[in-house]
Amino acid sequence: MKCKINRNAAKELNKMLERPEAEGRMFRVYITHMHGDHAHYELKLDTPSENDEVVKTDKDIDIILEKGQEYLDGVWIQFFHVPQEEWVITNPSKEVHGHGHHH
Repeated sequence: MKCKINRNAAKELNKMLERPEAEGRMFRVYITHMHGDHAHYELKLDTPSENDEVVKTDKDIDIILEKGQEYLDGVWIQFFHVPQEEWVITNPSKEVHGHGHHH
């Protein structure tokens, strides 16, 4: 499985990992719901279970993804400062008919 993170997201995630409540935990990307041909994603601190795969990203941050969940393979975590601060989680490999999967 693969996961990418943009530079801004890596900076924000690293800041969050330095907090005491993050000790011993890593980030999980998970699907909040699916409908039609796309999924919605969220991000939270968690610990991996036997049903998970820990993926090293292109920014050396480990992300937990549920094994066998095709809509998580290829997910892209982004953080933007403009027009407002926001997280955007998509899966470009699962875009169908121009309709992306998103946070």
